[in-house]
Amino acid sequence: MYESMDKLTIVDRPTPTPGPRQVLVETAAVGICGTDLHVLQGEFEGTIFPIVPGHEATGTVLAFGSDVEGLEVGDPVVVAPATHCGECEFCMMGRGNLCRTWGGIGMVDTDGASQQQFLATRELVYKLKPETNLYHAALIEPIACVIHAYDLINTRLGQHYLVYGSGTIGLLVAQLAWRVGAASVTIVDVNEHRLKTAHELGFTEVHTSANDARRDVWDIVVDCTGVIAAIEDGIPRVKPGGTFLHFGVAPVDAKANYSPFRLFRDEITILGTMAVHQSFGRAVEMFEAGAINPEPLISHSFAIDDYAKALEMFQAGTGRKVQIRPNDTESRVLIDLS
Repeated sequence: MYESMDKLTIVDRPTPTPGPRQVLVETAAVGICGTDLHVLQGEFEGTIFPIVPGHEATGTVLAFGSDVEGLEVGDPVVVAPATHCGECEFCMMGRGNLCRTWGGIGMVDTDGASQQQFLATRELVYKLKPETNLYHAALIEPIACVIHAYDLINTRLGQHYLVYGSGTIGLLVAQLAWRVGAASVTIVDVNEHRLKTAHELGFTEVHTSANDARRDVWDIVVDCTGVIAAIEDGIPRVKPGGTFLHFGVAPVDAKANYSPFRLFRDEITILGTMAVHQSFGRAVEMFEAGAINPEPLISHSFAIDDYAKALEMFQAGTGRKVQIRPNDTESRVLIDLS
């Protein structure tokens, strides 16, 4: 668990007992993402320590409470992480992702899935098809975030997309761009190892700088890095009438410079997207329908005792999607990156 900011501890804990509306899940896989790193570094708003990380989770139902319906022991499931108060202004208007007391398993106030078993309330648990690959299905949570982002963008057929970042989120944004009718998708990343993944997924407009692309401006520019330099590089590349989307999580106190006059003159729209909003069920269906190619995205799996090594690899950017598989006894290289 994250015992405090900058302190990671592996601990033995008793198997939890589910309450009336809770489900006990045996963890199959939980992805590490940038949010996990921000939580550990104290850069994620509202985190209460100590906390077990892990919010991109799949597993198998072990037990459930007396008021749980629609599940059986042994069912494969994926778990949505976000929780809301249900009573505030934003919850009452159907915008629970903007809840001022928003929570999230492994992120804010509830232990996450980087443990052999974890608890989730019934409304967060989605049953999967028996044939669904539980390791690949841990990508459903980030897919749900991407679907919500696309709900916010004024998408039209034939638009041109520029995506900063070819990590998991960037490549999911890029893959789903074709699903919403993109005319072209350009991917930029300073990490050439990650650009290799974009090539494997069939993208041809892949660069270490947007200056090398065949276009100068794009209808939709999406930052999936949270890096201020990328944000400041991307906003001027938005076509008049176009949209810039903040997807990557920047540190709470970070600031970016842009030209207010340019936004006024060219009617540029700048959007933020916060987590999941009425999109998780659609993400399950899109994933199981084969909307994305998960195979090239997951490069390494780690046993729970190697969590620190997994986090180090993620931070260094030397892998692709890195997963914790808490019930595995050894760590594995899934894709040879040499």
